[in-house]
Amino acid sequence: MHPPADYEQMLRESDLRVTRPRVAVLAAVHRHPHADTETVIAAAREDLDDVSHQAVYDVLRALTAAGLVRRIQPSGALARYEARVGDNHHHVVCRSCGTIADVDCAVGHVPCLTASDDHGFTIDEAEVVYWGLCPACSNPPDQHHPDQHQPARQGQPVGRKRETDDRQQ
Repeated sequence: MHPPADYEQMLRESDLRVTRPRVAVLAAVHRHPHADTETVIAAAREDLDDVSHQAVYDVLRALTAAGLVRRIQPSGALARYEARVGDNHHHVVCRSCGTIADVDCAVGHVPCLTASDDHGFTIDEAEVVYWGLCPACSNPPDQHHPDQHQPARQGQPVGRKRETDDRQQ
């Protein structure tokens, strides 16, 4: 995790004014990769307890526009935010519990950036989402260890439910 001065410098280098909500939200996204908005709000409130929902939404939009955070939204899932920007990495999502992990793109020749027909576009990024089951969900829980990882909701994967207040553009 970066010290607050680093977050302030990141904001300045992106021509954003340094404010307490921006520092708190940027720190929250760095501490919680692939966090949904509610998680970012709760984490930002650890540093700045009176930050409003609307302020966090506004800051997330500004940080995303400035390229300091990346907004991802796998199909049917809530929007998530991550601080890993500036590279062409992808994600793997667990269909059961909603866990998201980074997957590096191929090194060297990057096949995901070579489209079979680019239709005249200059392609500079590809977004690939791999779906499957994480190791914890792939293995049935041990009867002797009830605290072992379990899907959060029976029959409905976490992160696949859409909530009205998280439909940001």
